[in-house]
Amino acid sequence: MTDPNQTTLRLDGRSVTIEDVVRAARSRPTIELTSAAMERMQTAREIVERLAEGEPTYGVSTGFGALASVAIPTERRRALQVALVRSHAAGMGDPVETDVVRAMIFLRARTLALGHSGTRPVVAERMVQLLNNDITPLVPEFGSLGASGDLAPLAHAAMALLGEGELADGSPASDALAAAGIEPLTLEEKEGLALTNGTDGILGMLCLSVADAAQLLDQADLTCALTVEGLLATDRAYAADLQALRPHPGQATSAANLRSLLADSPIIASHRVGDARVQDAYSIRCTPQVHGAARDTLDHARLVAERELASAIDNPMVMSDGRVESGGNFHGAPLGFAADFLAIALAEVGAITERRIDRLLDHNRSHGLNPFLADEVGVDSGLMIGHYTAAALCSENKRLAAPASVDSLPTSAMQEDHVSMAWHATRKLRKVIDNVRRILAVEYVAGARAIDLRTPLQPAEPTRRAVSLLREVVPGPGPDRYLSPELKAADQLLASGRPNEVAGLS
Repeated sequence: MTDPNQTTLRLDGRSVTIEDVVRAARSRPTIELTSAAMERMQTAREIVERLAEGEPTYGVSTGFGALASVAIPTERRRALQVALVRSHAAGMGDPVETDVVRAMIFLRARTLALGHSGTRPVVAERMVQLLNNDITPLVPEFGSLGASGDLAPLAHAAMALLGEGELADGSPASDALAAAGIEPLTLEEKEGLALTNGTDGILGMLCLSVADAAQLLDQADLTCALTVEGLLATDRAYAADLQALRPHPGQATSAANLRSLLADSPIIASHRVGDARVQDAYSIRCTPQVHGAARDTLDHARLVAERELASAIDNPMVMSDGRVESGGNFHGAPLGFAADFLAIALAEVGAITERRIDRLLDHNRSHGLNPFLADEVGVDSGLMIGHYTAAALCSENKRLAAPASVDSLPTSAMQEDHVSMAWHATRKLRKVIDNVRRILAVEYVAGARAIDLRTPLQPAEPTRRAVSLLREVVPGPGPDRYLSPELKAADQLLASGRPNEVAGLS
């Protein structure tokens, strides 16, 4: 793993981590290909060049997909590679986010650096130059079926290498290359295919989602802790020995977080004795079980992403003994399954959070708080409609949690007769993550207001710091105000990761 404090990220191909992908996508380090990677690519290229002179080899001297049986004359092979990129750049829809495009380009260069694709080293060098010069191709959202990988998205990225197409800002790619002193790439045998035949967009989104979900799940524990205090609930259900009776790792982590966040809470101590309630509702008591199950699902998704980061994804593959073999490593099923599973788990984190919000706002169940945490009951609506927003986001997550990877539509004259739809799985996973963070933002605002309304009782130190941080951007209780900007500010605060830091969860 590369030191995150270093401004240079060395790309060897074999040792790339999820953290490296996130850095390349979002922090814009200077990326350098290692000498070992350059040597591997050159060795594989020499194999391709020898094969180009012999019998027809798929992707080197033949057409593609359903046209794989068509032999291409030597003098037309360069034109074939360019034609492939141009014709495959057929996406439609809104532009994909910049961090996704950067992750995709970085990961495609990673596969080339492994030395099983047979491209010249200059191809990966040009990709790195795009990243280092902050040149982001425009990649439309729709076009990938997740096998053969992300053909259309990768082709749009490859267009920029040729000095063709447009960038995310709408400007011509040729202008950006000229300004950066980058010579447009002239493709040779196998190179157009190698630029487009991978799961790099899918993997990039899964890596980014794994990182974002890890932060999100800590925040879910934090906003739950605010609600526990705001509702005068108990922390006894989170006791370590009680949790150990069901030894799921994620459950243990969430319970430990809650114990840490609520340690020595004066609010909880205030009703430790004499409270007639025997136990809290499931949305409070079972939080470690639900949040923990999502953590375990995240661990599975992380493992799948790490395995893919250790994989060579292309077709055909150049083997170390000189063979070139067609295979199916470009099929996105492993990534699609993991993304769908994680979307389901995170949607449930949002669902249990919405139930906690509802309890905070219902005066029949909030143990002494005003209805909807309103200032002047009857005149003010408080956070009533904030809950509506959380409920709407939960409903949207239920739709997004329907698996994409159970679908398949045959294409390319039935040559590609089963596809993964993993691009769609990772696209909707990112939407679920955004939605859950917004639901947590509503709980953050509601839980903090409930704690303020319990004054003079005081919260635990970690939750006090989280409330104080929120108060920098969202005022405390009072008459009704324009609520949307406050919820947005809470959402942005969660996205920054600062609540995790002040609460001791980072």
